[in-house]
Amino acid sequence: MIKHVRQPDKHQCEAIRELMRAEPCAEQACGEHDPAWLDVLRDGLKHDTSILLARRGGELVGALPLAVTRSPLFGRHVVSLPYVNRAGLLAKDAATGEALIEHAIRLAGEADARYLELRHHGRVFESEHFTHSRLDKVRMVLDLPGNTDTLWASLKAKVRNQVRKGEQAGLAIRLGGVELLGGFYGVFATNMRDLGTPVFPRKLFAAMLHHLGTRCEIALVTLEDIPIAGAVLVHDRVGGKHTTQVPSASCLRSYNDVCANMWMYHQLLERAIARGASGFDFGRSSEGSGPYRFKKQWGAEPHDTPWQVHLRKGELDAARPDHPRNRRRIERWQKLPVWVTRVVGPPIVRGIP
Repeated sequence: MIKHVRQPDKHQCEAIRELMRAEPCAEQACGEHDPAWLDVLRDGLKHDTSILLARRGGELVGALPLAVTRSPLFGRHVVSLPYVNRAGLLAKDAATGEALIEHAIRLAGEADARYLELRHHGRVFESEHFTHSRLDKVRMVLDLPGNTDTLWASLKAKVRNQVRKGEQAGLAIRLGGVELLGGFYGVFATNMRDLGTPVFPRKLFAAMLHHLGTRCEIALVTLEDIPIAGAVLVHDRVGGKHTTQVPSASCLRSYNDVCANMWMYHQLLERAIARGASGFDFGRSSEGSGPYRFKKQWGAEPHDTPWQVHLRKGELDAARPDHPRNRRRIERWQKLPVWVTRVVGPPIVRGIP
């Protein structure tokens, strides 16, 4: 039996977390499967969030978190899950997985969505319903040593020199919560404008701090008390795996000469080790791209993160920034004042799957 739950209660949340730890779901599970992420996306991005729960004989045997994105520019999409790099299916067997996929497709039809997209971690469920796959990007993950001295020794000379340059410039870092949100968001909004990308709302990061609790923190880098770089850290423990990831980070380009971004990431890696993480997830990148090379220099290795799509109508890549129709929009966006992008950007980015 499959139940569509808009907002899981306390007992359902605990059952979902138990499913994440149970075999074979433990190989498919990641921190983003935690029901708290549904609250984050609902409060932070105003998405219509829910989860499909599959039970057999009273036992929870499968789950699929979902969010509906809506936009006058890009239409509607059903995604598991937006903003994050992965979530997708949790199922103890192929039959349960197929039943959850079919139910999700029906929900996509009811929402008149352009497509259903599942962002898997680990196992990919074969189904005739998936008409497309996104395999062009990989997650870059670094296996962390047990101490910072070993980390430093593992870095190439060029990376160590750039980190030292930041130290010599007098950079400082603070780790905390909502008290650092204003400084981080100022840097983040400016950098997103420079990239030509609509900025996420400040409420998204506030919701992450609230709903993820001690798992989430903000890192803010300053030079003479001026915020110049920042990142959001999420520390996840799923089963025996403890990983730190950076879902959002930015550095002001005007401080590239002091290697602020390199210095910050070294601090983030040390923080992950201090929190007991065995892996550091730099996020997704196209192989061979500038961001890919940046992550590779730290020793990160590529991990496949397949996204499977059931396309109902329209173009698969209409909402992607590299679509020809969006390139001119990006060029215009880069010329806008930052304050304008902070007002106009969040309503636009909410609808981008």
